[in-house]
Amino acid sequence: QLQASGGGLVQAGGSLRLSCAASGRTFSSYCMGWFRQAPGKERDYVAAISWGGGSTDYADSVKGRFTISRDNAKNTVYLQMNSLKREDTAVYYCAAAPTLDILMKSDFYGMDYWGKGTQVTVSS
Repeated sequence: QLQASGGGLVQAGGSLRLSCAASGRTFSSYCMGWFRQAPGKERDYVAAISWGGGSTDYADSVKGRFTISRDNAKNTVYLQMNSLKREDTAVYYCAAAPTLDILMKSDFYGMDYWGKGTQVTVSS
């Protein structure tokens, strides 16, 4: 089970740090990813990290502003979001998959676990 947290209301230019805590099993052998869904839009890929943390990938829209990391000892994945923009407003979800490719290609059928989302609202 995955649970995302850390969302909230922030002004444009501000920062938030999201967490995705895993429970019920160890997720250290899974690649982890973040996705987001704005009202009326599809769920979009944001970032992904390999099981060991050595490889990361980002959507072009967040590259240079967001950083994904993980602490396998704590069974937790993080998304540090800086320089937030209004267009970052969305519900953010975390997911677990056996490979980075599945996350990067938004192969939703290939993902093994999804967490409940956390709302991020960026005001101008």
